[in-house]
Amino acid sequence: MKILVTPTSIKPGDPRLKKLEDFADELVFNPLGKPLGEEDLLALLQDCDGYLAGLDQVTEKVIRGCPKLKAISRYGVGYDRVDIAAAKKAGIGVSITPGANSEAVGELSVAMMLALARNIPQLNDNTKNGGWIRVNGTELFGKTLAIIGLGAIGKVVARCAAGFSMKVVAYDPYINEDYCRSHGIEAASLEQAVSQADFISLHLPLTEGTYHMVDEALLSKMKDGTILINCSRGGILDEQAVCKAVESGKLRGVGLDAFEVEPPKDNPLFRYSNVIATPHTGAHTDEAVGNMIAMAVDNLIDMLSGKKCRNRV
Repeated sequence: MKILVTPTSIKPGDPRLKKLEDFADELVFNPLGKPLGEEDLLALLQDCDGYLAGLDQVTEKVIRGCPKLKAISRYGVGYDRVDIAAAKKAGIGVSITPGANSEAVGELSVAMMLALARNIPQLNDNTKNGGWIRVNGTELFGKTLAIIGLGAIGKVVARCAAGFSMKVVAYDPYINEDYCRSHGIEAASLEQAVSQADFISLHLPLTEGTYHMVDEALLSKMKDGTILINCSRGGILDEQAVCKAVESGKLRGVGLDAFEVEPPKDNPLFRYSNVIATPHTGAHTDEAVGNMIAMAVDNLIDMLSGKKCRNRV
């Protein structure tokens, strides 16, 4: 049995892969050090039985071109880069690792709020280059945070926000109102949430319904000087509309860990000093990587062994 392993944070010889090594006859790794496109995947995946997938584009063409493939275990919580309909049609199981990286992504979201609120990247660069400027920031204490998507990651952000005595409002199409009441969170519509927020943190999957959800119309509902964080999926933002909002001052700052095109090339948002960009690194902590590897390996072995996989999509 041959298995392809493509997440860039997993290297050959990683001791956390021992269980998979014992199960498989051969493991093949990502040779490019970046998410793979169609042609790269077709070349590597064609004769594989299993696939531990990173942020690769697993299209219908890839699935049709890999007739031996039986299971795709996504290393992460999202599956928007896998053509689920094509996988189901081909009888290929697809699984994810829900909750494995929630703490890591949630903490990065809060770190971005703090960095933007206190102008940390700009002040760091200025001080290291001989400057000694005074620029007023803003505090998180007592401010209103809108969490858009109150799943496992959104709940981590809400818990952290409570430590700053922030008022938390949340929108989620499947919101648990009992959870909100017991944790002091105000449930609201999307427009109600963003219109009263000083900080907005996005934690939604990328679907047809959420694609470019943060567009010019929604941005216009926000308060002037809002700080916007996106540690979910890049396609949720209309990046051109966000550029205009940064230029006008509608957005005081933007923190991005995900982009519509990854790696981003000539992204217009990179022109602005009050935009922080990180390379889709929300899940990259020692703890989260370990959790995701363990869960992704178990998911893959379960599917390839014909066992029930509780994390199957």
